Amino acid sequence: MTQEKFTPISANNCRKENTKFSMISVYDYPTAKFAEEAGINSLLVGDSLAMTVLGHQDTISLTVEEMLHHVKAVSKASKKSMVVADMPFMSYQVSPQQAVHNAGRFLKEGRADAVKIEGGYQMSETVKAIFSAGIPIIAHIGLTPQSSGQLGGLKVQGNTLESAEKLLNDAISLQDAGAFSILMECIPSKIASIIHKKLHVPTISYGSGPDLDAQGLVGADILGLFDLFLPKFSKRYSEVGKEIKSSFNKFHKEVISKKFPYLENQYNVSDSVLKDFLKKIKKI
Repeated sequence: MTQEKFTPISANNCRKENTKFSMISVYDYPTAKFAEEAGINSLLVGDSLAMTVLGHQDTISLTVEEMLHHVKAVSKASKKSMVVADMPFMSYQVSPQQAVHNAGRFLKEGRADAVKIEGGYQMSETVKAIFSAGIPIIAHIGLTPQSSGQLGGLKVQGNTLESAEKLLNDAISLQDAGAFSILMECIPSKIASIIHKKLHVPTISYGSGPDLDAQGLVGADILGLFDLFLPKFSKRYSEVGKEIKSSFNKFHKEVISKKFPYLENQYNVSDSVLKDFLKKIKKI
């Protein structure tokens, strides 16, 4: 990773130079710190934290205050990576004014570098308002989990002529409204590639093939920390969750069997202090 801070301009330069950049979804200080040290260019504090961290059944339960809490933690760890705050359900849909207010909080209080919202061309006015307020914004199309009920569930999008055309129109509308990047989730690779070529802003793939400018995955999926399901587009690079469970189990067994703590885990006191202390308590 370069010594420079990765910014929307950096992402645009990647597009111009035909080089890739990376993004992962993270939610806390230590994971963000490790991610940046590993060279990850952009850290998305995704609303997936509702399920992977907070135990909600879906993403729509997440509040602005909960998201701000995690954005602050990630931002504190990120000196070089670009931090993107995912705006929660109903934090931007009511009106462009509401969207600008909440987006501003993520930059001012959360110290994020940019925000992300879900939705197609119908979000163009909202994107334009956020952009006009001087806030960098990523638009998210394709599978948009916050509105998955309207999409028929967590399914691939753009696999019919009508839906593919809509995605292209969505992307162009959002680009023209001021989004500095378009994130595409769960779109067939060849459709996503065509949309990518019709745009001039950087594109980010979450399960939308290899031709986009960036590849993104959820950190919990990469590490094996979330085991309820694994999207087809994701990949486990380690099984940290299993290691954590194994370590906790070993600790539990050593406690029950009275093995822990070992001598090396205990603090010592001098014989003289111990002797004087024993004498003292005999008088109590």
